[in-house]
Amino acid sequence: MRYLTILLVLCTLFAVPGCGPFWVNPYITVEESHLNWVEIHYYNLNRNPPRRVAVYLQGDGFVELRKGTTDHVSNDFAKSMDRDTMKTQRVRVEPKHINDIFQNLVNHGLLDREKSFKRSKKDKFSRFIAVKANISNYTYSESDNIFEVDPDLAEILLDVVREFDNPAM
Repeated sequence: MRYLTILLVLCTLFAVPGCGPFWVNPYITVEESHLNWVEIHYYNLNRNPPRRVAVYLQGDGFVELRKGTTDHVSNDFAKSMDRDTMKTQRVRVEPKHINDIFQNLVNHGLLDREKSFKRSKKDKFSRFIAVKANISNYTYSESDNIFEVDPDLAEILLDVVREFDNPAM
């Protein structure tokens, strides 16, 4: 009787539209699409005021880099009026190159939900990096410091920032 109940519950889960397995493989093959995007925000807290860098990557090859010390680098609606300390660069690169960056981020666990909410034991970090992404209709939108959650992924994200920013951070 118990096995019949378990079988009935499993069949119900898979038969109801929209229901499926609760675990989805986060390590996917990324296909080129102009709908894919990644947004990376990096703050170096060793400086006063903190140095901010934001990189916006789109699947069609459009890259926007903002850097400076003002809050406007990562927040278009910031109250600060000091826009003189922000520089913006816009470049076009091959969509295949952007797709390779997206695939590298996925391969290093960007979309892996099991890594979320695991904190480092270190109390204070001098660097902050956060990421939001939509890759092949899989989204990641946590505002956690990736240096705390996944230091290896944080270094990969920092390499992406350095690729489009000057290497001297």
